[in-house]
Amino acid sequence: MRPWHSYPCAVACALVFLLLVTEASAQPGRVLVQSTTSTQNSGLYNYLLPFFEADTGYRVAVVAVGTGQALRNARAGDADVLLVHARAEEEAFVAEGYGLIRHDLMYNDFVITGPRTDPLGIGALTGLAAVMARIAEGKYKWISRGDNSGTHSKELEIWESVGLRDKARPSDWYLEAGSGMGATLRLAVELGAYTLSDRATWTAFAAKQNHAIIWEADPALLNQYGIIAVNPERFPHVNAAGARAFVDWMLSPHGQDLIAGFRVSGQQLFFPNAPP
Repeated sequence: MRPWHSYPCAVACALVFLLLVTEASAQPGRVLVQSTTSTQNSGLYNYLLPFFEADTGYRVAVVAVGTGQALRNARAGDADVLLVHARAEEEAFVAEGYGLIRHDLMYNDFVITGPRTDPLGIGALTGLAAVMARIAEGKYKWISRGDNSGTHSKELEIWESVGLRDKARPSDWYLEAGSGMGATLRLAVELGAYTLSDRATWTAFAAKQNHAIIWEADPALLNQYGIIAVNPERFPHVNAAGARAFVDWMLSPHGQDLIAGFRVSGQQLFFPNAPP
């Protein structure tokens, strides 16, 4: 039999898992939330979490990444709660046994931003299909997040729904940032390009310069957020009680009222819609 030290990868993986379990059990008062960058960048957590922590005694650690990465992290057991915005992927997460119940939590919408001069004139068009067709035909620079986030998934869904998915490929006009929403917006501003953003991040984004919302208020741009407690039967080390407390508090009338009360520059960014 080979000695244990001849399996460096297996030993390293076992040690990492042991550290995760030990850390979770050593911090029973911590709730680990895998979340999107939009909720973090908007300032929502800085506003909400002090209320939750005061009400419950738990403290929250937020890992803010794209929805795809948040799902991967949660599938690896590195989460107590998942809060993201890609419904099909969320439902698959639950169906595969990684999460308990998916709940609608809140919504806002996506917007298309670009140079205030709107060189393609998309602001005057009728219907999202016409907007996306004008962008694809005009080949004016478009910045995609390209990071498997909820926003990136929504963008690809839009291209698909209007029959233009084959045109949305990396090229001299279709550029992939491969980064979060804030970095993608900065790149779009620097290059004078159009992009798709969640409204919350755009509103909180401080470096707009000569850019503005060019297209908005389309039903196809709904941005629904869901919240899921990670399944403790799948991952016995998770803080099941803390996860339940966090989910219940966010869905409660008190939590929902606080979400509705969050504003940036006087503008409400998230609209609670948890079922009664």
